[in-house]
Amino acid sequence: MSLDPVVLFFLLGLVARLSRSDLRLPEPLYEALSIYLLLAIGLKGGAELARQPLLGIAPLALTGIALSALLPLLAYPVLRRLGRFAQADAASIAAHYGSVSVVTFAVAQSFLTRRGLEPEPQMSVLVALMEAPGLIVGILLARRDSLHTVSWRHLAHETLFGKAVFLLLGGLLIGALIGPQGLAPMKPLFGDLFKGVLCLFLLEMGLVAGARLPELRRAGPFLIGFGLVAPLVFGAIGLGAGQLLGLSVGGCALLATLCASASYIAAPTAMRIAVPQADPALSIGAALGVTFPFNVTLGIPLYAWAAGWLA
Repeated sequence: MSLDPVVLFFLLGLVARLSRSDLRLPEPLYEALSIYLLLAIGLKGGAELARQPLLGIAPLALTGIALSALLPLLAYPVLRRLGRFAQADAASIAAHYGSVSVVTFAVAQSFLTRRGLEPEPQMSVLVALMEAPGLIVGILLARRDSLHTVSWRHLAHETLFGKAVFLLLGGLLIGALIGPQGLAPMKPLFGDLFKGVLCLFLLEMGLVAGARLPELRRAGPFLIGFGLVAPLVFGAIGLGAGQLLGLSVGGCALLATLCASASYIAAPTAMRIAVPQADPALSIGAALGVTFPFNVTLGIPLYAWAAGWLA
């Protein structure tokens, strides 16, 4: 396990919830921290994009979109046939694992930078691009018999203009327009403070993850096993894709982390709109109660080690 302070703050929150401490972060502070992280990731990626030719990032972008669409197709039959989940629940869980976790990306980026494995700057683009395809595939799987009842216009608006995607895309656009020189005066806020803000956010995530554990016990051991095995399988697929693209060790590890992560911000909103009959406790419980803790404690170091071994 890494002794990165980000991980330790997460464990602190987890222990606080499991020990029934009265520790709580105010809701407005949680909202402010999440907005800050989304903007900071977008700004940094956009500023680096200003240095890159657009055609140069096309293979990476297309690969990210394809992976996000593929992963739910792999997860759904496992959940449906082996886990015996209802169609809506299996599709909803699969959609969460097809989409990505922005916070897991931020933790991985911090981990890799701390170890001198700086990933390619254009990797930030994938966070925004890999949010939606997995959600769309999940909705198609859940509603394939009644797609005419889905309000795609409403769903597209909620997905593209929801907080997570909107702030990421907005940050990318602003960063690309102002470039590294324009971002330099904001470095004390969006650069130097990033790690500290991420630690506070992970403290809250530990509290939330601890609260999801009772839901997982009700769901049964299969879903817990899926939440542990899926990131390993999907992370291996991401590693293979990174090798084919010729990414650096840090880039391969970060792509593996994105494939191994599960969304718990954009996905629950989209599923609530498009697949209201799905039980959100199952998907959020697996994504936030099992996969997220696994990734930030053991998964990210494992993906980094595997990327280095392959290189």
